[in-house]
Amino acid sequence: MSEQYFHFTLGPVQSFVAQARRTRDFWAGSFLLSWLSAVAMQAVIKQDGNIIFPMVDKDYLDWLEHKGTGNKGPSQGCVPNRFKGGLAQVPADFKPELVVASIQLAWQGLADKVWLQDLSACPALTRAIWDRQVQDFWEVSWALSNDKTESNLLDRRKNWRNYLPPEEAGVKCMMMDGWQELSGIVTPNIKGLDAFWEDLRKQGKLGIATDLRSHEYLCAIAFIKRRFARCFAEVSVEMPGAWTLHGWKVNASVPSVAYMAAAPWLAKVLADAPEAELKVFHDAAKRLTQSYGEFDTQLACVKNVLIEHNNKILAWDTKSLDGNVFFETALDNKNIYEDQKQAQVVKRALKKLLAKTNELRSGKALEPVSPFYAVLMMDGDSLGKQMSDTHKQEAISKGLEKFTQGVGKVVEEHSGFLIYAGGDDVLALLPLEHALNCAYEVRVHYEHSFKDYPDIKTTISAAIEYAHIKMPLGKVLADAHHLLDEIAKDKTGRDAVAVRVWKPGGQHLEWAMPWKYAVVDEVVVMDKLAKDFQQDQQTTPFSNSFFFHVEERFAMLNEERRGDSDKASNSEPVFDKDTMTALIAADYLNSGVNQVGKENKINLSMAKARIEPLLAQCFEITRQLDDKDKVSFTEPKKLNSNALQLIRFLAQKGVEHG
Repeated sequence: MSEQYFHFTLGPVQSFVAQARRTRDFWAGSFLLSWLSAVAMQAVIKQDGNIIFPMVDKDYLDWLEHKGTGNKGPSQGCVPNRFKGGLAQVPADFKPELVVASIQLAWQGLADKVWLQDLSACPALTRAIWDRQVQDFWEVSWALSNDKTESNLLDRRKNWRNYLPPEEAGVKCMMMDGWQELSGIVTPNIKGLDAFWEDLRKQGKLGIATDLRSHEYLCAIAFIKRRFARCFAEVSVEMPGAWTLHGWKVNASVPSVAYMAAAPWLAKVLADAPEAELKVFHDAAKRLTQSYGEFDTQLACVKNVLIEHNNKILAWDTKSLDGNVFFETALDNKNIYEDQKQAQVVKRALKKLLAKTNELRSGKALEPVSPFYAVLMMDGDSLGKQMSDTHKQEAISKGLEKFTQGVGKVVEEHSGFLIYAGGDDVLALLPLEHALNCAYEVRVHYEHSFKDYPDIKTTISAAIEYAHIKMPLGKVLADAHHLLDEIAKDKTGRDAVAVRVWKPGGQHLEWAMPWKYAVVDEVVVMDKLAKDFQQDQQTTPFSNSFFFHVEERFAMLNEERRGDSDKASNSEPVFDKDTMTALIAADYLNSGVNQVGKENKINLSMAKARIEPLLAQCFEITRQLDDKDKVSFTEPKKLNSNALQLIRFLAQKGVEHG
């Protein structure tokens, strides 16, 4: 036997995962990429190989052969698309081509099941498009080496890129850019397109009427993502190495962005709504939607309310409705609900339900439903360069295994839905008000996962995209990568959190902060400030008028000194941090906190103490590492008014007042 090391990666990642029209597409891309990567791992193991990095989830691999534990197979992706294979000794006759063949067989076997389930009656032209797209989609890169420390082989191998996607004619897919949709119509023809796709929808195949919207045209890859969950349990493929690959039953229900945004509000409605009005609303909404699109969705905030109310059938059925029925703007949108007559019936029932519910809440009315949800993306820092140290590889693998196994629980506790957790990567959907705290708890879990391995110096950064439900999901997902890599990591210095808010008109704000300053005494400061701002104006330490006035003040305070020529700036603000704090404290005193006749008035010193936690989130701070990995932070100099806007946004949950 000779000692060899097998390196492997599977792609394309971004175009497969991030191109999505629904959250379900997003989940499907991540799940399938993870599944195919697991197939590749199993193909290595079947040739008497072992996986050095990452540490293999044995139970996941067992499920590939129907040997996994428990009643349910894995429902989230947890296997990275890139790994190093080969146990200290990989047989001299190890055949990388069998790994590639295993991936192609698995993918083809799944595609065949989807075709037989939904498309077997389609014309030959559709079959030709299907075969071309399925056969040519995946790019597999691999390398063999005798040197265990060669960690950049895949990067060098990918410089030889030989992946050439096929030329695509005709009308293009609405999910996957550049790929031809399956009807094969040469030029845009709405009647012809609808004749093909509406016929599919009307065939009555399991769930297809809800899986495919009217006027939605998909390529083979997108169609597989959308429909594979309905037949994944039937997958059975004979693989090289004398083993049989099996699928398992997966939950086809992934919470929509509308449902995710509405969930905390819906929990309050279900807790307090009078049964009569709730029934009228439910019955009208069910007639409109014809199905329970969120029947299998169980977000913690809603589930806990149902448990408290003894799982009443009416509350459970209402909880299971399509998330759009909770938004008046969606009910008014004929592109979402063609039956506008019934949609307006639902809208009137919703208004009456909320009015009656507010009557029972003793004057404390329900806040409006938020149209914003959050995408959380997290990634470990500084692990790549440590992987070249063979003495650290096992410790890194064990730490990441522990991290991956615990992420799902953290996300679930914050009413989120985990899309992917593998290696040091995390991807999840959350309600707006839970995202910051969830990101922090994931960071705590990450640090705890490596506490037994002090030689591994690593942190984790986070990107949170707060997006309006009208924003294209694919755009939000693509931007999350930029926010994480360019802002949280490169600009802010890693071990940081970066936030963007997207409204229908585009990007609204951006804010970033090292975790060291974003969290004080185990409390996420931005979350606390937002809750303080949300309180009644008589008790909150900050008023709306103060925030608006201070935003204007920031521009003046950030004015930079100029040299004698008055042409060049040395980027030093005119005022130092202490002077800025004193000036804003004076503004605070003049904002109405010391009203006439009010007892317990405050002075300038007390005002400074109140606003310092706020200003700490407004100063731009970056984290820095020197050559010896010693951490330092830049001295705060400039103020970022986006921090104030973010506090107000979080407090109001994105709902415009006024």
